[in-house]
Amino acid sequence: MSYLEQLNENQYEAVTAPLGPVRVLAGAGSGKTRVLISRITWLIETGQAEPHGILAVTFTNKAAFEMRSRLESTLKLSIRGMWIGTFHSLCHRMLRAHYREAGLIENFQIMDSDDQLRLCRRIVRAKEMDEKLYPPKLLASFINGNKEEGRRAEHLEAYGDYMTQNLIMLYQEYQNICNQSGLVDFAEILLRTVELLRSNAPLLKHYQSRFKFILVDEFQDTNSVQYAWLQLLSGQYRNLFVVGDDDQSIYGWRGAKIENILHFDRDFPDVTTVRLEQNYRSTKAILSAANAVIAKNTQRLDKALWTENESAELITVYRGLDGHDEARYVIETIKERIKEGYRKSDMAILYRSNAQSRLFEEFLLRAQIPYRVYGGLRFFDRAEIKDVMAYLRMVNNPHDDVSLERSMTTPPKGIGPATMEQLREYATTHRLSLWDSLQYLLESQTLTTRVHNVLLAYYEQITDLMRQVEVMALDQFFNYVIERSNLKAHYKKEPLNRGEDRIDNLNELVSAASYYMTEDQQALAFEERLERQFDAELMESAGLAPLDIEENEAVAEALELGTLDLLTENAEEKTITMTVVDDEAEVNSRSTKEMLEAFMGQTALDSSDTQASADEDSVQLMTLHASKGLEFPIVFLVGMEDGLFPSDPAIMDSTRLEEERRLAYVGITRAEKHLYLLGVEQRMLYGKTMKMSTSRFLRDIPENLLNVIGPAVSMKPFGMQSNSLNSGSGTTVDSEMGDYQVGQSVTHPKFGEGVIMGFEGVGASTRVIVQFAEAGRKVLVLGYARLTVI
Repeated sequence: MSYLEQLNENQYEAVTAPLGPVRVLAGAGSGKTRVLISRITWLIETGQAEPHGILAVTFTNKAAFEMRSRLESTLKLSIRGMWIGTFHSLCHRMLRAHYREAGLIENFQIMDSDDQLRLCRRIVRAKEMDEKLYPPKLLASFINGNKEEGRRAEHLEAYGDYMTQNLIMLYQEYQNICNQSGLVDFAEILLRTVELLRSNAPLLKHYQSRFKFILVDEFQDTNSVQYAWLQLLSGQYRNLFVVGDDDQSIYGWRGAKIENILHFDRDFPDVTTVRLEQNYRSTKAILSAANAVIAKNTQRLDKALWTENESAELITVYRGLDGHDEARYVIETIKERIKEGYRKSDMAILYRSNAQSRLFEEFLLRAQIPYRVYGGLRFFDRAEIKDVMAYLRMVNNPHDDVSLERSMTTPPKGIGPATMEQLREYATTHRLSLWDSLQYLLESQTLTTRVHNVLLAYYEQITDLMRQVEVMALDQFFNYVIERSNLKAHYKKEPLNRGEDRIDNLNELVSAASYYMTEDQQALAFEERLERQFDAELMESAGLAPLDIEENEAVAEALELGTLDLLTENAEEKTITMTVVDDEAEVNSRSTKEMLEAFMGQTALDSSDTQASADEDSVQLMTLHASKGLEFPIVFLVGMEDGLFPSDPAIMDSTRLEEERRLAYVGITRAEKHLYLLGVEQRMLYGKTMKMSTSRFLRDIPENLLNVIGPAVSMKPFGMQSNSLNSGSGTTVDSEMGDYQVGQSVTHPKFGEGVIMGFEGVGASTRVIVQFAEAGRKVLVLGYARLTVI
């Protein structure tokens, strides 16, 4: 079968479209790569193009390699003369060939992001400007953003306030140094190439004549300078073939212009537009949900995905009580899917913000399920979290030299390498910790006034934290550390999305402290109640049948809560050691300092379990942005609540809200077979419990596509009918202890009256979720739950 016979009707129309400008609107999973490869093959095999006359542009090296490999296997001739690569690699190739015309030296060097930041820092310091007001990342972002719009420093002189004027001056100094040193950053590669072609008509004509056919992948992600380059090169023959999906344009925050694909027909009025709407990835319900969500956008080119996959499975919507409930359901479902034969790598957990990964990492670690944070770091491995932890470790142990060095230099305090070396040398010579050395040097008269002042400020900062830990609750103390260390203010100065992401992570750390306080107090309460020692054989040998256990309140509660397991195959051979006291026994609480030490110990243990390697079978965790271009049989899209997804700023800004909606569309269409959309009744945010409302994106999906379950469904109107309210396949769980059903009113000897909200787990590990009027939510082992239906 030839490659053309493998195409559907719309793909064939795109591949064989007449010469001239062509815009292919390729919906998710519609085979856009096949269309690009087939178009190039068709052009060559029909004699309309030679390989050396084709320029194919991608956004990643991986995509370029895949395109080249597939073309080599499809075509029967060499493609050596064809240019295939990313925007940066192709522009770099032009600059290398024409460095003189571009005003560069022959051996010009490319700066990576770290090199660029170092240069920005050097310039700010050389100008004796406040590094807190003009942090290197802010300056680099300002420079890159303007270059992506085609603007040099001289183009900006007439605009801006005092701070902007200073940034313009720094931009000009940066460019002067780069020119003198033969350096180019990534944004410069593109801008310099556009300027080269605009200023050199013979050279532009040469490339226009050579590349008669230009093909572009992921066109919706192009920025202004990239589009300008394409327009210049295609100016003579106008054979510009662009493939993209306006509904997947999710990089506006880093310069992508959705207008490039939306208004392509304004620059090329004779464009041929073809829509690829048949999806080969997902089920009908998943695609219908995606169509319903994206249809609410006004800035889009209309299309609707469809499939021949008539799977009748509905999308599961789980409405949990809180973040822990949400994470617990996801991990229990993952376990069930593994039992059904799915690989761990068949499953992905997608979230809007990196900060959301923490709870899922914690639950996966507890369940001993390998996982990998795709395209990112685990929560406690992230730089901003390590920064806060360094301050916390100093409070716990000021003689921790590694934490002292990190906290002393982050955020910048004016303590340079020479001062640090002086501290290290004194410590080594006198066999002291850096903290002790710091105190001795402050008392000496050997320091300059400036160095003495910055070291004293740091010393007072740490000693202040040591005092505050004695009087604050753990979560309050975490908040205080983040503010007192100036870390939050430091990260607020980073480029918008990156800074927001880091601050979200700092807030999630405070929430982790709040959760830890609650768990720690519950654990202590139980330990205090087990005060009087006794030994007993388990089960029958000890006379501890379930009915007898109820006579021992502490034992009964331990079984209910799952903290004591008596269901072992060899129970008669085992013994337990426990203590029991009256319910009225006073519960002592740990000090914040003790809780801090325990918290850090636990996080250190969790961090010692490295995440799975790229080739290991493991559950994939990633942001929605990172998921673009990927697909999984099973997808969990979590945090579907207004304020989280979409975010509060996006709700207030129609342009940002449309991009968030496109992000939801991307997330939904990652799923091949099974899609789970999860949200909660309340969530710990910024260290406080917040009431949450269902995401508007979820409310946009028709009810007939959804199976709505979860303990919070009956607590608050959800905006849709529920076919099943529990976390299993039905509303009833059969047990030897009797039948219980979601919605039943029950009573408990200690917790009082409540309502059954749902179930989780199977067999002996089945738990019942009950919302008690006074005691709140409890998760009890069903086999030992002392519940009476009323």
